Amino acid sequence: MGSSRSSLRRVPDGQQLLQETGFSAAVLLRLHQRFQFLDKDSRGHLRSEDLEAELSENPMGDRIVGAFFQPGQETVDFPSFVRVLAHFRPTEKNRTRGGEQPEPANSRNRKLKFAFQLYDRDRDGKISRTELLQQVLREMLGLQVTEEQLQSIAERAIQEADLDRDHAICFDEFRKSLEKVNIDHKMSVRFLE
Repeated sequence: MGSSRSSLRRVPDGQQLLQETGFSAAVLLRLHQRFQFLDKDSRGHLRSEDLEAELSENPMGDRIVGAFFQPGQETVDFPSFVRVLAHFRPTEKNRTRGGEQPEPANSRNRKLKFAFQLYDRDRDGKISRTELLQQVLREMLGLQVTEEQLQSIAERAIQEADLDRDHAICFDEFRKSLEKVNIDHKMSVRFLE
């Protein structure tokens, strides 16, 4: 443990990231090594191309890669890289936070907000039928179903979740539709200690 903490000095914003993300020093060091591996030109930042190869087999890979970059941003530094990955850290049972502490990135609510943003491609605060159909269902289901089946799935999903009947899903509707889903299980990566 002591050697991990002392090695953490080489990690940009290491101490702050420990506090902010809840990752252990050992995991932060491993993530930093992975970041350096992906940063083949040693630029100190990653471009979308650096991450795309890692997720090429994932039907949501381009969306996940996009989550690392704010609109107009072409690179991501190590601290930002880790902050995005913190959404995938398993939730700690029995962890409480004081009133002054911000909600952790791996809380159920923050995981849901992160997932919602993956679907809300135009960032207007709603998932439209078009976004659901064109950018999610087609990517995930591809050629496995007909166009009519895709249309039907999209329509049914919107109808079930759209409580205010505006033909789109806002975050609260998205959250309510996933109340019974174990989001921690679905959105967690076990980072080895």
